[in-house]
Formats: sequence, structure tokens, C-alpha cells
Amino acid sequence: MSSEWEGKSKGSVFGYRVFVFLIKNLGVKAAYLLLFFVALYYCFFAPSNVKAIFYYFNSRLKYSKFKSIVHVYKSFVTFGKTIIDKVAISSGMRDSFTYDFDGRENIKNLLDNKQGGILISAHVGNFEISEFFFAELDQTATISLVVTDAERQAIKEYLSKYTRKSHTKFIVIKEDISHIFEINAALARNEIVCMTGDRYIKGTKFMEEQLLGETARFPAGPFMIASRLKVPVIFVYVMKDPKQHYHLYARTAQNIHRDAPHLLREYTKSVEWMLKKYPKQWFNYFDFWNLNKAS
Repeated sequence: MSSEWEGKSKGSVFGYRVFVFLIKNLGVKAAYLLLFFVALYYCFFAPSNVKAIFYYFNSRLKYSKFKSIVHVYKSFVTFGKTIIDKVAISSGMRDSFTYDFDGRENIKNLLDNKQGGILISAHVGNFEISEFFFAELDQTATISLVVTDAERQAIKEYLSKYTRKSHTKFIVIKEDISHIFEINAALARNEIVCMTGDRYIKGTKFMEEQLLGETARFPAGPFMIASRLKVPVIFVYVMKDPKQHYHLYARTAQNIHRDAPHLLREYTKSVEWMLKKYPKQWFNYFDFWNLNKAS
């Protein structure tokens, strides 16, 4: 099965070039059409990713083998659509999509009170477009996103020609842990800090908890930081609904001071709840449950 996540996403500049051309000249639906063939390609030529996502459907969600195979293909299609949507929305086509808020009051209270807070999400759905939801709630909101260098530099440079400049600040995770000081500084300015809690990089500190009935490793950082700082914590997911529609879910966590394991358990329960509603939007295409036990 595919190895641990290494902090990079797959893809080529040529592939993005083709989809950007279709989006800008023929529309999002034309890009979706090509995606059906691209997803089929990955089914045959990305065996480690296929094996990982098949395990998720077959062993964790308990789907039959046939249903799991079908859902592997559907998962690749859905994932591709979220990437297309991200490019389309950030290049000025936001009005081509519709949006729902579920729990908007939880985020709006933070924004209205100018109160710092931590949002924790997962690689479930399309969290990268969340800034467009926040902008609708408060145009002045300052948001910092904690990231690894997940996209290859060449792809970043190419997409920057077509996507509008983001108002989101980025705090890059560094080996010298200086990013922790940046997070503290942002919260001290009453800003919102967003991070994902479902991917740890090999060699970094992790915590273990059950997800879908099997023990998995999670990065310790988000839960240790969030549990030690006396700020609100909200679990946030942006999920793709049929057609060109998105649904944001925001749930306030019961954050017990200095109890990171408790916060992690709450988090995994929220992820499970979301996956029951959107099983095809689990986008961790690697050995998430560490079945290759060599560490």
C-alpha cells in the first residue's frame, strides 16, 4: 500500500494547463467531462493510491468488493471536481457556484467579536475554498492557514497567472517549529488560524486514535496547540454537493485545557460523522491507517 504522506500533492503543470484552458473557454462542465477519462487513467496507473482508497471503502466502510471498486473511480472523479472548482472559484467564477452554511453562527461569533480562534479541518471535501465562505461573513476577517508546501512550485507559479490573489495568510510548517510562534502571534492579534488535523509527516510527533474502527496516526501539533491556548476551537468542513454547490459545516469543539487526546477524540468523531454523509470525499490516498507497520 502507498507509504506515508510526504507533504506533496501529485499533478503536473500540463494537466493543470489543460483544465484551466477548458474552464476558461468552455466552462466547468467541460472540464468535468474530461475528468471522467482522467479518473479512469488513475484507476489503472496509480496502484498504490487505488489500493489505499479501496481499503477505505472495503475494510473501513465495509462496502462489498464490487461497490468498493466502483467507489474508487467515483472518488477520483469527485476529487478532480474539487480541484477544478477550486481553480474556477479562485479565478473569479465564484458566482457560478451556490453555497450553504451549517453552523455559520459559530464562525460569525468569532468574527463579530474580533476574537481569535482555531479552525481544524481535514482532507475531506474542499476546505481550500473556505476563504470564500469567510469573506461572505466578514470582508475584513484575517485568516492564517497553516500548511506544508503541498503543491509543487511549478504548479503554484502557473496557477498564479489565473487565480486571484488570496487574502489568506500562510504559516508554513518548519522543522525549527518557528511556525508555532507565528500561530501564537496571529491568535494574539485576534486572528483566525486554520489547520488540518489528519496528515502527519513521517518523523514528526504524532498521536494515535481510532477512526472508522481502526487506529490511525494524527499530527500532534494541531491538537496540542489548540488544547493549550485558551481560544475557541471549531471543526470546519467544506463539502461538495451535487452540481456546483458547496456546504460548509462548522461545529464548536469542547476544548478541555491541556487535554489534547480529548480534543483528538472529538475531532475523529466529527470526521466520521462527515464521512457518513459524504463517503466519496475522503481524499487521503495513502496508507492512512499505517498498515505497513514498519515505522
